[in-house]
Amino acid sequence: MNERIWVVLPTYNEADNVARIVPAICDQLERVAPDSYRVLVVDDSSPDGTGEIAERLAAELGTVEVLHRERKDGLGRAYVDGFRRALAGGADLIIQMDADFSHDPKYLPAMIAGAHDADLVIGSRYVQGGGVENWGLARRIISRGGSIYSRVLLGVRTRDLTGGFKCIRRQVLERIDLDAVRAYGYVFQIEVTYRAILAGFIVREVPIVFPDRSAGASKMSWQIAAEAMLAVPHMRRAVHH
Repeated sequence: MNERIWVVLPTYNEADNVARIVPAICDQLERVAPDSYRVLVVDDSSPDGTGEIAERLAAELGTVEVLHRERKDGLGRAYVDGFRRALAGGADLIIQMDADFSHDPKYLPAMIAGAHDADLVIGSRYVQGGGVENWGLARRIISRGGSIYSRVLLGVRTRDLTGGFKCIRRQVLERIDLDAVRAYGYVFQIEVTYRAILAGFIVREVPIVFPDRSAGASKMSWQIAAEAMLAVPHMRRAVHH
């Protein structure tokens, strides 16, 4: 494995998780890509000290760095800033994942292996072998319904369109033009995949089991889901024009 791998990890008030998730990510990447990976924590000025904890990790671990953003202005913007840093740093594969262990680092080797013959790999809850754990009925409806709604509206086969655990080849991010990505909330996950499909890239889904977070507060709500669903038709029109 000679490809340079960067993991982009957005954080906001993840003090309870970041000190555990970063070493866990490094442990997995050491197995498959020793000496050719970096973990980039993108912190949105968390008031709970997440950024300071991340800086201590960066001082201890030579494979970690921190990008501090002045304010919290959307998950998508945090990812775009992280992607730009990773691309500038020479990344061949960019992995995006949550910091709360809902995206388990144990799946990283399978995600990276999936990229051997694909351009965008999604850690999927909705393919055979995938699933969710400890989710209430409302959250299951929001997530599954959002993926089905988006898949039908956009006319694509990808089953977990709202999934945020992705391994992306740099060529995808260069081609889809990050400046053109307009969705900066949770619809960002849908738009990146949709733009990749439209550009002709190969998208693969590998199964993951997605548990509810064990520490910290979830950022998902009915309001966020409703806003996302209203945004999908606008996104479709914007991408096609």
